[in-house]
Amino acid sequence: MAVTSESTTLWHGDLAAGSGHTTLDSSGGFVELPMSWAARTNGLAGKSNPEELLGAAHSSCFSMQFANLLATNGTPPEHIQVTAAVTFEPGTGITGSHLLVSAKVPGISEEDFERIADEAKATCPVSLALAGTTITLEASLA
Repeated sequence: MAVTSESTTLWHGDLAAGSGHTTLDSSGGFVELPMSWAARTNGLAGKSNPEELLGAAHSSCFSMQFANLLATNGTPPEHIQVTAAVTFEPGTGITGSHLLVSAKVPGISEEDFERIADEAKATCPVSLALAGTTITLEASLA
């Protein structure tokens, strides 16, 4: 069964001086994230940007895929922590997503851990959607 998730953004004004907010509709709309061009290009505290949301999508998707692949390998994780750092360059666009992964996985070899992390990077649906950008991975056992 297909699931469609929604978010809504309301923007006021032009790009440079304008601002807006995004709500995560599918999760109840209780999260409202303020946004602005300045936050996107300068990283202002207290405001979000599309790259932060993309990073949230990528880190959560990778975590699910990695957990599934580890369990399929017979080495289910105790925990996985993933940070996705998505880079935006004005005039160029999104140039990459860097996955920083730390996981506690009893009974797995370093070689298998790295192989499965690479497979999760290559096969998670958000990675597939980001096929036109560079995705890098740093994975370590906790």
